[in-house]
Amino acid sequence: MNTMEKMEKLEMMGKIVRELEDLKNSETAVLKKVAQIEAENINLDIGLLSDTLPDIHEYSDKSVEAIDSLLNDFTAYRDQFIKDNNLQPQENMVS
Repeated sequence: MNTMEKMEKLEMMGKIVRELEDLKNSETAVLKKVAQIEAENINLDIGLLSDTLPDIHEYSDKSVEAIDSLLNDFTAYRDQFIKDNNLQPQENMVS
């Protein structure tokens, strides 16, 4: 693989890191909304919400954790790719 191909691959990896961060932020927003609805339902005490929201909260929390783990692992993979190929990190690259 020549240097140009390596840089293109690195650029694509940077894009994936940004997309994973966006995904994590989106899932975190979902988790916050679920928690907000759970808090509002404390006063309402509607069984339908009380029965279902804890499961949704748990799934959303696990999703955030999985995305965060993948983001950390992929960032480490990208960083190792940079090191292995003697590349310079891009200035706008997320660490």
